[in-house]
Amino acid sequence: MASPLPPPLEFDGNAAFDDSADLAAPDSMSPTPFRRLPHNIEAEKALLGAIFANNRAYEMVSDYLAPMHFALAQHGRIFEACSKLLERGQIADNITLQRYFEQDESIAEIGGPAYLDEITSSAVTVINAQEYGRIVYDLYLKRELINIGEDLVNRAYKGDVEDTATTQIEIAEQGLYDLATSGTYEGGFLAFKDSILKAIEVAEAAHKREGRLAGVGSGFRDFDRLMGGLHPSDLIILAGRPAMGKTALATNIAYNAAKDYLEANGEEGAVVGFFSLEMSCEQLAARILSEQSNIPSDRMRKGELTNDEFTRLVQASQALHQVPVFIDDTPALTVSALRTRARRLKRQHKLGLIVVDYLQLISGSPGGRSDNRVQEVSEITRGLKTLAKELHVPVIALSQLSRQVENREDKRPQLADLRESGSIEQDADVVTFIYRDEYYLEKAEPKQRADESADKFAQRIANWEERMARVHNIAEVIIAKQRHGPIGTVKLMFDGQFTRFGDLDIQHDDGHQGY
Repeated sequence: MASPLPPPLEFDGNAAFDDSADLAAPDSMSPTPFRRLPHNIEAEKALLGAIFANNRAYEMVSDYLAPMHFALAQHGRIFEACSKLLERGQIADNITLQRYFEQDESIAEIGGPAYLDEITSSAVTVINAQEYGRIVYDLYLKRELINIGEDLVNRAYKGDVEDTATTQIEIAEQGLYDLATSGTYEGGFLAFKDSILKAIEVAEAAHKREGRLAGVGSGFRDFDRLMGGLHPSDLIILAGRPAMGKTALATNIAYNAAKDYLEANGEEGAVVGFFSLEMSCEQLAARILSEQSNIPSDRMRKGELTNDEFTRLVQASQALHQVPVFIDDTPALTVSALRTRARRLKRQHKLGLIVVDYLQLISGSPGGRSDNRVQEVSEITRGLKTLAKELHVPVIALSQLSRQVENREDKRPQLADLRESGSIEQDADVVTFIYRDEYYLEKAEPKQRADESADKFAQRIANWEERMARVHNIAEVIIAKQRHGPIGTVKLMFDGQFTRFGDLDIQHDDGHQGY
C-alpha cells in the first residue's frame, strides 16, 4: 500500500482534537498542493463516546470495525483497548481506560485523562452508534482506495521490465476485490425463518423442473443422476493419474453444458470459461472437433485425412462456432489473475461454469512466498472456492494424484492420494476420481517365461484377454466426497481415439455392453 497516515498528534492534556488536523496527503498529480485524506474525527469521537456510555454499542460495530479503520491512531488504540476490556468481561469507559493506559505508561500518547473525558462528553445514543461506525468504516475504505490509486500510479511510473502493465492491472483488481470483500458490514446472522423461506424457494424451483437437474448438466446420464448436476457455488475436484482422461472428461462436460445452453436459449446448460494451463486452445478445440466429427485426433494432427473426412471436419467446425465456450490458455496463471478474468467473463457473457486444467499449474498471488507449496495450494483452493461462491457458478478444478497409487495392488484412487490433499479435500464440495482398469491391464500384458510351457502361457494370455474384454473402453468416475449427496461410482464409456466419454448401457438381453 501507499504511504500511511501521519504520526499521532501531540496533546497537552486539555486540547481537543481539531477536525482540521493535518491529515493531508501529497498529491503531485493535482494542481492543489495538498488534499486531505477523507476522515471525520467527530464521528470517531462520537462512536467511542457511545461505547463509553453503553458498552452494547461495541457489539453493533465489532464484527466489521477494527482499530486500523480509525483515521487517528489514538482513536484506534482506544477502540482496541475497549475490545480487550470487554472480552475480559470488564467495563470499558473513561475511568477503566485511564487505568488501562496508566499500567503500560501510554496514557499521554492518547491525549491524557482529559481527552478520555472529552470523548465521554461526545457520546451519541446506542441507536446511532452503528451509523457512526459505518461512517468511520466508509471513510477508511476511501482512504484505502486512495492508497491503491497512488500505488497503481507509482508502479506504472517505474520502469521494471518484468512488472508488465497486465500484471499491474491484475494486482490493482485484486487489491480492489480484497478491499471490497474484507470486513463488510452488510453480512451477519440471518433469522432461521428467512433461511427456511430460501430453502423452500430452492425446493419449489426444483419441484417445477419435474425431476430435471438442479444444477448444470454434465451430459452424462448416470453421473447427473448421482450428482444432481453441477451445483452453483460448488468447487468440484476432478482428479486422476496421467492418461486416465481428466482433460477429456472435463472437455466433454464443458462442451455438453455449452451445447445445452445454446440449444435451450439459456434455460439449461451454461456459458463455459475453460482455463487451460497445460494444453493450448488449439489442442482443446481439436479434441472437441475429433469427438464431434468421429475423426481420430492423431490423424488430424498428422494430416492423414481423406477429402471426405476433411469436408466432414469443416462441417463439424461450422456447427461448433456458436457454442459458448471461452478458452484461456495463459500458462502459469496466478489465482488472482484467474479470478479477475472469470469476473470479467461473468460480466460480459453470463458465465455459468468454470473449468481449470489443472490445479497444480496455478501460481500463487503475485508477491506471495512460493517456498511452501502446501500453503500455496491452500491459497489456490480457497481462492477457487471463494470464486465459486462469489460468481455463484460451479468450478471444476482438475488435479493430479500422487505416485503412491502406483504402489498398490488396487490402483483405484483414494482421497489420501490427492497431492497436498489436506487443503484440496477440505475446500472441495465434491471430489471425483477417474480410473481406467484397461490402462493398467494393457501395461500388464503377460510375457512368456523361460520355464513356462506354451499351454500354460496360452492360458494366461486367454485370461488376460478375457479381463481386457470386460474393461475395454470402460472408465470409472468415483465420487469419493459430496457434501450434498451420496458417494458412489459411475461407469462411463471412453473412446480414446476420439477422446470421448459417453453413457454406458451395461446390461442388454444378449449379455453384451452397449453405448
